[in-house]
Parts: sequence; C-alpha cells; structure tokens
Amino acid sequence: MKRMKEWIALVLALCVIASSTSANLGDNSERIEDAYGTIVQRRLQDDGKVSVVYSKGRYLYMVTFANSRSISESYSRVNGTDLSEKEIAKFLKANSGAKWTSEDTGTERRFKSSDGTAEATYGILNGRPALTVRALNR
Repeated sequence: MKRMKEWIALVLALCVIASSTSANLGDNSERIEDAYGTIVQRRLQDDGKVSVVYSKGRYLYMVTFANSRSISESYSRVNGTDLSEKEIAKFLKANSGAKWTSEDTGTERRFKSSDGTAEATYGILNGRPALTVRALNR
C-alpha cells in the first residue's frame, strides 16, 4: 500500500511539472514566459496590445497579449525552415483540444478548431514559414 501511495504521488508530481511547461492561447504572460524562454523582442502596439518574441531551443514564439492574456501565437523555426506536419499538429493541439480541420488556399494553409474557439494559418510571417494561431471570441 505504501508503494502505491508513492507511485501516485510521483505521477501527480510529473503531471504538475508537465502542465507547468506548456502554454497556449488564453494563458497569462507569466505562464507564457516560463514556457517559451528568453525574450528576444517586446513591442507595444498602438491599440494597447503587446507583442513579444521568445526564443527557446529551435523555435521562435511570437505572442500577442491583450490584457495580459495571449490572444495570438506564432511558431516558427529559428533557422527559417518549414515546420513539419507533426510540429504543426503539436502546436494546434496545444492550443485547442478540439479537432482541427485544414483548408489549403494555395499560398497558405488555414485551420479551424471544431469547437470554434480558434483559427490558424500556416504561411510566411516576417520572412519565415510560421504557424499562427488566433483566439476567436475571447
């Protein structure tokens, strides 16, 4: 019985650690900063929103905040190469547990979440291929 309690405690601790290292739409700036690493650039936009670029590992993360909450996130590789299908799926899933549907429009790909909370595009952003996910009605 003691062994079982230790096992449960370990599993719970790992779940807490794993959840604290991921971030997504709607999260506050502190959680985003903890998950996405070093701030490369921060800009105050004319409408009061703040855009921040983070660098961690092989990715750049550009996050737009309104009222200290993430409303848009863009993901690209530091070296400027395309994201793989697996990477795109991972970023989409992180931002909505709902199913994502894809629509190709020629120059960029579009995605919509089945729960209607987010949409995404994959195309060129600031000269590099990037996936941009936006919150809807938040």
